Amino acid sequence: MKSAYWMYAGPAHIGTLRVASSFKNVHAVMHAPLGDDYFNVMRSMLERERDFTPVTASIADRHVLARGSQEKVANNMNRKDEEQRPDLIVLTPTCTSSTSQEDLQNLVNRALISSTSDVISADVNHYRVNELQAADRTSEQIVRHYVNKAIERGALNRSVTDAPSANIIGMSTLGFHAQHDCRELKRLLQGLGILVNQIIPEGASLKDSKDLPRAWSNTVPHREAGPMTAIFPKKEFGMPHVSITPAGPSDAADFIGRLEGYINAWASVLLEKGVDYEPYVVNQTRFVSQAAWFSRTIDCQNPTGREAVVSGDATHAASITKILVKEMGIRVRRSGTHRKHDTEWFNEQIQGLCDEILVTENHTEVGDATARVEPSAIFGTQTERHTGKRINIPCGVIPSPVHIQNFPLGYRPLLGYEGANQIADSVYNSFNPGMEDYPSDVSGGHDTKGVVTKLSSNKEDLKRTTESQLELSKIPGFVRGKIKRKTEVFAKQNNILEITIDVMYAARESFSP
Repeated sequence: MKSAYWMYAGPAHIGTLRVASSFKNVHAVMHAPLGDDYFNVMRSMLERERDFTPVTASIADRHVLARGSQEKVANNMNRKDEEQRPDLIVLTPTCTSSTSQEDLQNLVNRALISSTSDVISADVNHYRVNELQAADRTSEQIVRHYVNKAIERGALNRSVTDAPSANIIGMSTLGFHAQHDCRELKRLLQGLGILVNQIIPEGASLKDSKDLPRAWSNTVPHREAGPMTAIFPKKEFGMPHVSITPAGPSDAADFIGRLEGYINAWASVLLEKGVDYEPYVVNQTRFVSQAAWFSRTIDCQNPTGREAVVSGDATHAASITKILVKEMGIRVRRSGTHRKHDTEWFNEQIQGLCDEILVTENHTEVGDATARVEPSAIFGTQTERHTGKRINIPCGVIPSPVHIQNFPLGYRPLLGYEGANQIADSVYNSFNPGMEDYPSDVSGGHDTKGVVTKLSSNKEDLKRTTESQLELSKIPGFVRGKIKRKTEVFAKQNNILEITIDVMYAARESFSP
């Protein structure tokens, strides 16, 4: 647990609530002090849900703590059981309420006496894990609970479906473009003739958990949520899972190829012949998706040779790095992630694709490293977008945490072949400014864009002549800040106190390759 004004991943209870509110007919009761109960508002605002968020906050104030909160929490769970009749009630504390060291299992046992719903306590260490880790653990806990329950009743169905099928694991509410990615992944599987057996947890019914092993394979498109849920049926039933993220034409082809291998393992027994998905991949790459074709056009050659930095969760940062380098010819100066426990996997994925790898949870360190590199574009989270605004470098937002503008109402997936189109657009637009960023003599208008005068690390400004200021204003806005900073570095290195046009030209010569 950390105290910070910015974190890449939220506290553990947010992950638990994300998963619980994604399942059908599951209600979460959050044992929390006033101030920790913002999840309902956040989910309603960002996801723009029409229905109420199925989360109840059992507020632990000073009066409750003085008497003991057991009775209030148990009463809240029983009340929700009577009002909504959920299949499951999940009890979770927050980091703050966990300090009271209350026995939550005792509260669960009290609620079970009179409740017709199942009641469990989130098995998460709220001091040691963050939002993403808690979401993964809670999803696995709920699935395991209901699969084991089906085994005890003799209701588990282990006969695989007649046609090829797959489970999609890891899609939950408040995921970055998760609803769009889920829809695109379903469309991709449908195009391959693969039925979607279950989607977990988004929209999943707990009553259908007994049919989880019927799929021929599981798919886990994101490392941040789903791996633990997929590992459980692999150990229990030998179910394989595809953990390749199908982002970009190349990785989408690898994803389909791996899935083809697992499907053919059953096809030799259940079907007359094996499946061949290569024609589908070729057709999608050459004629359906525009990304592969666009990356080879002269219009897309503008970013070639340009430089970028990438930062985010392990899944999106690795995928974007591979797309930038392999498919668009862009040099990645630095790629990084805040998922420290995924360091080994992340290094394997992008080995040899970037100049430097940075794994840190400190957003200030990421911002300083970005300012030193001075790339042409940044691809990261909302905090990298703030960094880009400060140093006047465009930023494409690729993973959470993000602002509400990155929860679009329109269809904007990042996975599959349509997702490849969306990523190509984002990359291209990040490197190519609008006409308002070009000099005024090009568009015939007035250039009112201010010049970035200093970074947060600068303590004083150099003097500039009127002529040098005028010359600087003629430079396109998307590179103006970079040229200004390099000129100032040159002046300080040569003990120059006033920047003139001659100094600007001399600086340009010194930084030319």
